[in-house]
Amino acid sequence: MKSQNLTMNNSTSSLMNSEYDCPKCKDREMIYDPKLDAMEYCQCRERKQYERILKNSGISEAFREKTLKNYKATNELTAKAKKKAVNYIANFDKQSSIALLGQVGAGKTHLSIAIANALMSKNIGVLYMQYRDFITQIKQNMIDEYYYQREISKYKNATVLLIDDLFKGKVTESDINIMFELINYRYLKGAPIIVSSEYTSDNLLNIDEAIGSRIIEMCESKIIEFVGKNFNHRLNKLVI
Repeated sequence: MKSQNLTMNNSTSSLMNSEYDCPKCKDREMIYDPKLDAMEYCQCRERKQYERILKNSGISEAFREKTLKNYKATNELTAKAKKKAVNYIANFDKQSSIALLGQVGAGKTHLSIAIANALMSKNIGVLYMQYRDFITQIKQNMIDEYYYQREISKYKNATVLLIDDLFKGKVTESDINIMFELINYRYLKGAPIIVSSEYTSDNLLNIDEAIGSRIIEMCESKIIEFVGKNFNHRLNKLVI
């Protein structure tokens, strides 16, 4: 009879525990420490913070698989780019930015997302912006002031902002005005950006000197430029 009661109690306990992701704190992420007579963070908090960051990042499951480990350096420059990315992550601070610029197919998106994934694994929030999608959507809704301010504020105030494929496609004066508002806000705030673009530093200055100069200043020595079709890994795959 005792054995039966024990089995029932264990079953009930297991059922009760299954109601929570963390039975220890019952998903409150805080537990009481009687020795300190105070509340302290539960061990689950760091993991849950990371999960929230991933959920809110806008980075798809497929992109989350892009890491520094599976970024293939095929020549001296890509090896240097990978090393610079590793150093950037290791020495990251909240006023630190990095830009990957130039040749299509050089792996800029892979490397920039690998940096973002590494930062998020350290519980540093990163928000992903696919430039072309962002600029199209926000221009279509500019007449709605509430929508415009709500959307652009997300990108202005993200802990780290990843801008993928900056100025991809035809660039209009409206595009430049929107991006200046965003970049200038983060520039003045000292908020970091990770930028990938098919344009080089000089090209960005030619498109808009105010935006280009701010990005260059924010990134300082952390600008990686790929110039030449030999860096296009998509073309290299076609060589027999």
